[in-house]
Amino acid sequence: MFLADLHTHSLCSPDGFVPMGEMARAAGATGLNVLCVTDHCDLLDLHGAFTPHYDWDAVRRAYDEALEQRPGGLELRLGVELGEAYESPETARGILAQAPAMDFVIGSVHNFHTIQGKQDFYSADYSDPAACHAALEDYLDSLYALAGLPDCYDTLAHILYPVRYIRQAGQDIDLTQRDYPERLGRVLERVAQAGKALEVNTWRGRTTDEWEPILRQFKALGGEYVTVGSDAHKPQDVGKGVAEAYEVLRRCGFRCTAVYRDRKPIMEAI
Repeated sequence: MFLADLHTHSLCSPDGFVPMGEMARAAGATGLNVLCVTDHCDLLDLHGAFTPHYDWDAVRRAYDEALEQRPGGLELRLGVELGEAYESPETARGILAQAPAMDFVIGSVHNFHTIQGKQDFYSADYSDPAACHAALEDYLDSLYALAGLPDCYDTLAHILYPVRYIRQAGQDIDLTQRDYPERLGRVLERVAQAGKALEVNTWRGRTTDEWEPILRQFKALGGEYVTVGSDAHKPQDVGKGVAEAYEVLRRCGFRCTAVYRDRKPIMEAI
């Protein structure tokens, strides 16, 4: 069975734990065919400060070392998770232009855009339902802005990101079917029309079935490309949920997953 994990992090991310080589060895042990390391390049830090630089030299050195350590049969690819590109599209484009040969760009939103001091959604207080709705409205506006920058991403990442923390706070708010289907649909339609991919992010194996209504809506809007990633930050999480996500894709009528090389989608049967 073909398996590809296109969203993982190493020590080149601020929240990474191990070198790329250790992630590659874990991917081989898990039976993956393709691993893409996509370390964080966020234009905002956790507290909302603008961070317009990225150390491509360090990333490339780590990647070259990992290539020498990868197990046989594993394709190791280099990507980046580019966060908050809408904050400064020209800065984002400049960072990508400085990149070495690269396969894949994940576009993501981690931070508030207009409220909460632009802090990361991870650290917000979700004890009040009204605050949860305000967070999701801000988030969907940011997703829509990012989706309109097709040169700054290949796949739109973890669109359930703030929902993770809202649910952990015990709030019953649904981004998809109940609360925000129209606004989410505008985002998905923009991604589909741009010929870009939607990511099924398993959150290290914790979210798979939750993606089904989103995938069905994306396909109905003309979406063709879907990527799958574990969002692993540690070796033991590499590949978690990928096989289960493929099953969800099949239920939604997708027969392939997109695996990128040189920022071009290669369709692999699942």
